[in-house]
Formats: sequence, structure tokens, C-alpha cells
Amino acid sequence: MENKQQTQEKFKTMIGGQALIEGIMMRGPKLDAIATRDKAGIHVETTPRTVRSKKSVLSWPLIRGAVNFFDAQVVGVKALLRSADLSPEENQSQPSKLDIWLEKKLGNKKFQSFLVGTAVALGLGMSVLLFFLLPNFIGGIFDRWVANNLLRNLIEGIVRIIIFIAYILLVSRMEEMKRVFSYHGAEHKTIRCYEAQLPLTVENIRVQTRKHPRCGTSFLFVVMVLSILVFSVASSCLLAIVPSLEAIRGSLAYSGIMFGFKLLMLPLVVAISYEINRLVGRYDNWLTRILTAPGQWFQNFTTNEPDDSMIEVAIAALEAVIPEHEGEDRW
Repeated sequence: MENKQQTQEKFKTMIGGQALIEGIMMRGPKLDAIATRDKAGIHVETTPRTVRSKKSVLSWPLIRGAVNFFDAQVVGVKALLRSADLSPEENQSQPSKLDIWLEKKLGNKKFQSFLVGTAVALGLGMSVLLFFLLPNFIGGIFDRWVANNLLRNLIEGIVRIIIFIAYILLVSRMEEMKRVFSYHGAEHKTIRCYEAQLPLTVENIRVQTRKHPRCGTSFLFVVMVLSILVFSVASSCLLAIVPSLEAIRGSLAYSGIMFGFKLLMLPLVVAISYEINRLVGRYDNWLTRILTAPGQWFQNFTTNEPDDSMIEVAIAALEAVIPEHEGEDRW
């Protein structure tokens, strides 16, 4: 468990990251950077980010949450695939005959876009199946006996959180994920050191905590909890508008309609969760510490202590995206 102490932060940065295969991605205000390590040393690639105007509709509160979440999925998958290409040969698997055929037919660029699109779709689809469809199905078993809509959604929410915890614990025990989680820890520690405005050295970073309030794990937990409230209010409104649904409560059709409706509400849950994540990332007080406590507890399982070589990769990735003018990345 966590036994490190963070140095007092001096400011909060908007820079965030993601653990990759033998590497780390950092996202700055203007650049994205992928840093990986192979036998020759550390390899860093940067790409410019699309900076949206604050006046753009896509930058409005609530809208920006859903947009940024989807954008993060696409960028994250691209970075993961690129890190796989750059990883040492012994870690790489041979392409299948299907991969070779698709690349030949589509061309390398279209093939990469196909892979990214497929990976994002499968990832989102599995998340919906595991964390929303399955809890909805289990919760639907109680429809015949539970007439109170709030209680019904509370049961479903508890099931969702149990599945989420079980998933986190299961993944954390997978041998192939332990190094990825160590890189995750290196990413957090390096950002903590940067926010404390200390020199980015292995020695300074090693003593930092591996937990961070803006971690994706914390974000997902907020989504899990917030969905209980949003789904309860939204489904109550739907039942008030369409009272005839009560007549089919407990049926497969009722479960299907409610699941479809909640799926439509999911972008709103993500959007509100994003705004909460911005809030806790910007302020440090008793309220934000309470809000982030469960998510940071989960980071005991999704981050491991990194070795010095992993910290060096994190430093290279972070230094590549630090803006030229001080303060441009202030949260």
C-alpha cells in the first residue's frame, strides 16, 4: 500500500498522462508526447494537439466533458498501438494473416484508422456491457418486487460498483499489467513533482505519492456513483411522462426500454463527472479531498511503485510537453 509522502504542490497543472506498453504518454496544452524505452534508450515522439477556442460550442461546460472523454479514448488507443510498435522485439507479437490482409487492402494509414476505430468501439462496447448492461439485467430481476424507482436504481448502482471493484482487483493481479501499472505510478509521481515545482530528477520523483486526484480511475468511480443519482432522476421523469410503462414493469421489454434510456443518459453522466473532475483537480480543500478519497484508494491497485528506469521515461515524456511560457499549463 501507499507509504510515500508528496511534497507540497505549488500549482496544479492541466498536463495528464497514460501508461503505455513500456512507456508513457503525456498530454500538454499544445503537444502530446509518447516516451518509450528500448535497448537503445528512451525514444520520444511528439504530435501537436488540436486546441479548441474557448468560444467553441465544444468547449462549453457539459458538452466539453463528453467530447473530451471520447477524444481521450481515441488518442489513448493510438498511443497504445504506437507504443506496441515501438516496444522491444521480444514484447511484440507477429501480425495475424487477417492483419496482413487488411493492411494490404486498406493501406497502412487506413489500416491504422481501422484498428483505432475498432479498438475504441470494442473498448466502449465492453464497458457498456460490463458496467451498464449487466448491472441493468441483474437489477431488473428485482423489478417485480421493488416498485420504488430510487431503490431500484440504488440496487443497480451497488451492483455496478461491485463489478467495478471486482474488475479492478482482477486486472491488478494480472502479471502482464503489473509493469503497465508501474508506469502509471511513474506518471503520477512525475506530475506530482512537477506540481511541487521541484527539479525533475529521479531522486525528487521517487519520494512522491503515486496517487493523483485527476486519475482516470477516480474519474470512472465518479461515473459509477453519479450514475445512480442521474439514472434515478431521469428514469423517474420518464415514468412520469410515460405512465403506461408501469404496466409492463418486470418484463423484458421494460428492462430493454430502461436500459436504452439510461444509455442515452450516459453522455450526461460522463459530462457531469468531467466537471467534477475539473473541480477537484483545481481546488484542494476538505470537500475535494472527500470526493477524491475513494478514487485515490482504488489507485492502490491501479498504480505500482516504479523503478528508476520508468521514472526516467516519465521525465522524458513530461519535459516534452511542458509549454514554453510558464503558467500556460496552469489548471
